[in-house]
Amino acid sequence: MTPPSSNPSPTPSPDDFIAAALLEELPAGEARVVRLTDRHGEDRLIALYNVGGTVYATDNSCPHSGGPLGKGTLRGEIITCPWHMWSFNVRTGLCDVNPDERIDTYPVTVRNGRILVKV
Repeated sequence: MTPPSSNPSPTPSPDDFIAAALLEELPAGEARVVRLTDRHGEDRLIALYNVGGTVYATDNSCPHSGGPLGKGTLRGEIITCPWHMWSFNVRTGLCDVNPDERIDTYPVTVRNGRILVKV
């Protein structure tokens, strides 16, 4: 198992976006897990997804049983948890399986080839 990517820039930028990965490290149609340190000094695991060139970020933990969403299967905007097959829209956070569940989503921007996430 590959450990989560280290944060390329642990210091938040002035607009609270944190460098999460290089865009070239996240090909279209793929997901990955990164560890970010938020502005309060807390480490968080965030899942990144490249959907046709647009990058999305969500909490990495499935609310059903804590499965690693960034290790799941990405089809279009839908990530399926590898543990129990719950699926979520990475753009909206809404769950297909249980409409009462959702995952946190985070704003993403790409600057100079770096994926930046606001957590």
